[in-house]
Formats: sequence, structure tokens, C-alpha cells
Amino acid sequence: MTEYSQSRGGGGEVLDGGFARVLETSLAAWSLYGEMDAWRRAWGRALDAVGLGPQETPGRVVLARPPVTLKAYHRPAEGGPAVLLVPAPFKRAYLWDLAPRASVVRRCLEAGFRVYLLQWEPPGEAEAEYGLAQYAGRLLLEALEAVAADGGAARPGLIAHSLGGTFAAAFTAAHPERVGALALLAAPLHFGEGIGAFGRTLAALSRTGLPERLPGNVPGSYLNTLSVLASPKTFQLDRWLDWLSSMGDAEAAQTHLRVERWALDETPLPRKLFAEIAAWLYREDRFMRGTLELGGRRAAPERLAIPVLCAADPRCDIVPPQSVVPFYEALPGANKALLWYHGDTGVAIQHVGLLVGRNAHRRLWPEILRWLSGALAHDGSGKRGQQG
Repeated sequence: MTEYSQSRGGGGEVLDGGFARVLETSLAAWSLYGEMDAWRRAWGRALDAVGLGPQETPGRVVLARPPVTLKAYHRPAEGGPAVLLVPAPFKRAYLWDLAPRASVVRRCLEAGFRVYLLQWEPPGEAEAEYGLAQYAGRLLLEALEAVAADGGAARPGLIAHSLGGTFAAAFTAAHPERVGALALLAAPLHFGEGIGAFGRTLAALSRTGLPERLPGNVPGSYLNTLSVLASPKTFQLDRWLDWLSSMGDAEAAQTHLRVERWALDETPLPRKLFAEIAAWLYREDRFMRGTLELGGRRAAPERLAIPVLCAADPRCDIVPPQSVVPFYEALPGANKALLWYHGDTGVAIQHVGLLVGRNAHRRLWPEILRWLSGALAHDGSGKRGQQG
């Protein structure tokens, strides 16, 4: 049994009637969340104007169809193994390419990879009924087909963060022939009411009722409100403490402010996707229990007989060790790795520190990319055009 420290609660350990009433109040303000999204995006543009926007690596679009855009950051003729970066679906993908010193895209390019980045776009009316079958199934399959058509690889590696990691793991379990190796960063994989802040919050939300009676997709600002209610320590107190710790360090302060600017870019979720995440994953834990199906294919950890790496923060209340270690121990393959991330100064939200933190880029990313390079070389998926 792998040893790990227990994650402490981040506020909201006791889900009493008062907490449920706060959630009900947030639902009552539903009509205001769209306006809040627009205001936050405007504030983000103002921060861009004073130089706090992302400093992205030049790339080219290889796929654009609602609700995804796929970008490549290399010339088609270049060699090296291919990786597809998969973000969480409710924020913008430029967190992976925030600034030269805080860019996973650049670290991967420097390590000799051909890099593709998936961007989840805001869903429209036509995507309102998209659920896990689309986000963790068909859309990822289309992205991988676009990578192969671009000369990337028939079986690239996937590097995925947060709920994007959940999607990537479920997809790979349903389609193991499509992926050469899988790296999951701060990804929730085992769920339940007692596991992590969101497990507690969505359990309480289920008692007040999901917003099925309310119009439109689920606004980004509503998701932001749920995050704060789930763990005020993570999304409020720790951010202020990180800012105070960063004030004497120009690089850390710049990264903190860029993350704060990124945090203003919430993306709505389709109503069906939100409901299925809450019910199928957080309440019923279908993936770990082996009862999740995507497009008629079963997705379960024991189907992941490919190289898998997990990286997590042992102190995290959003994705605690209890959400990662049981999944890791259930993996059938011998080629697997578990890395611990112990935080950074200047990342605003520690949950995203694996992507932008100095400690992460200096210590963890060289190890992650060495492991991934070896896994893909052994798999042979770095050879352009190979069929899975």
C-alpha cells in the first residue's frame, strides 16, 4: 500500500442545512451569472492592456469545430514523439502556455516533443446536450485523429490536468489502442462524498437539486461560486497568502498576477455534462467502480494496460491523495509512476501549480518528460503514421 498524508479539509467539512441554503441562494441568482461572466472577461481584457495577459508560444490551428480548437506548436516535418495536452473544460487552455518561464508547451518543445494543445471553447445551444460521451469520448477521439492526420502519431502521449485528466483517463480506458502513454496531473480519479472538497459540495448540491430547472448552459461564474463554497481556503485565503509571499519576488508576483488574470476566463459547461460529472463521477464513482460507459465502451482503471504517470499534491483539498492513490494502485500495468508535488510560491491557486510553478518546472517536469519520452519510445508511438 502506498503511503501518503491525509488531506485536511478546506472549509465545508460539515454539510449542514446552512451550507445547503447558501447553495440554494446561489441558484436563485442564476440570471446574474451570465452578466458576471461578461464583467470578468472585461476585467481580464483590462489586465491584458497593462501587460498581464498570457505570453503564448506561436502555434497553428489544426482542428476547429465546436466546442474545441486544437493547436500545434511545431512544424509538420519535425520529428520526435507527439503529446496532446488536455486542460480542464471550464477554463482557458493558455494556462499551459502562460509565459516563457511558466509554459508546459515550451518545456515539451525543449524536450523534443511535437506538441498539440486542446482548447475547450464555450458551448453553444447545439452543444447543450453534450455530456461525458462527447467530452471524454468523441471530441478527444476527433482531436487524436487530427493529430494523426497532421503527422503527429497514431498513438501519442496524453498529458492532462484536473478534470481534463479525468476525461483523458476515462477516454484511454475506453480506447486503450489510441494512446501510447498517459500523464495525469492533479486529476480526480476516485470520487465520493468523503473525498475532497468537491465531493462534499456536490453531495450537498444534490440535496438542493442540480440547476435542471434553470435556463441555458451552466455559467462559468456559477462554477467559480461552487469552487469558493467547496474550499474557501483554497480559492480565497491561500490566494491572498500566496500574493503576500510573492511580493518580494518579481517573477513570482508576475506569475501570480497572470494566474489571477487567467482565473477571470471561466468557460460555461453544457448542462448535461455538468449533471453527469456530478452524478456519474462525484456521487456514483462510476469510473473507479467500472460501470462508466462512453459510446458503448466500458471505461475502468483495469483497462489501462499502458504506461501511466500520476502527479498530485499531498496537501490538496480539491484532489486529495484519496482521489488518486486508489486509482494508481488499481492500474494493471507495471510501467507506472506516482510523483508528489509540494507546492510553489507565486501560483495563486496551488491546484494549478503543477502547470506554472517554478518548483514544478525545475524539479517535476524534467522527470515527467523523461518518463514520457521513455514510455513512448518503448511503445513506438513516436513513429509518424504508425497504426494503433
